[in-house]
Amino acid sequence: MSAPNLVDQLEGAGISWKAYMEGLPSPCYQGPSSGEYAKKHDPFLYFDDVAGSAARCSHVVPLTQLGADLAGSALPMFAWITPDLCHDTHDCVVATGDGFLAGLIPRLQRAMGPDGVLFLTWDEGSTDAGCCGSPGGGHVATIVVGSAVAPGARLAGPFSHYSILRTIEAMWGLPPLRQAGCSCTEVMTAFFAAA
Repeated sequence: MSAPNLVDQLEGAGISWKAYMEGLPSPCYQGPSSGEYAKKHDPFLYFDDVAGSAARCSHVVPLTQLGADLAGSALPMFAWITPDLCHDTHDCVVATGDGFLAGLIPRLQRAMGPDGVLFLTWDEGSTDAGCCGSPGGGHVATIVVGSAVAPGARLAGPFSHYSILRTIEAMWGLPPLRQAGCSCTEVMTAFFAAA
C-alpha cells in the first residue's frame, strides 16, 4: 500500500528504527513465507515506500541480528520484534512462547535504559469479538514494561492495537495516523501517569 506510515514518522523525526523478524531468511526478504516466518506478521513490508526502498528495507532484518545489536549497544530508539509462528504460539504450545519471552524480555529490559518502554501484545485472541467499534480479532492481553511505567498499573480498556500506535506517537510528539487519530481510540497514558 502507498500510504503514510510509522516509518515515515520515525524517520521524519530523526528516530532510529529497526524491525527484527524471527525466521526472516535475509534482510528485506520479500517472499510470503520461509519456514516459520510469515510475511503477514511483518507490517513494514506492506508499505511501498519501505519495501521498495533499499535503504529503508535494510532495517527489516532477521531476529538473529538483535543479539549483535544488543551486544554492540546499537538497539535503535524504536525496535519492533515479531516472533515466528511457533514462538508466537500460533503453531506451538503457550509454554514454548513463554520460554521464548523468558529469554528475550530480560535482555531487552537491560538494553532499553531508564526511558525505554516495551509493549508486549498479541495479534489475535481466541474469539472474533471486536473492540472499540472495530471488527473482530478477539480480546488480547497487552503488557507494558519499563521504568516509566507506574508499578502495578492495570487498565481495563477498551484499547485496540491503534491505542498502542497512538501512545507511541504521543510519546514522541508525532501526529496520529489513520484510526489512531480517531477520538474513539484511547491513548494508554494512564500506564505512565503515576510514574
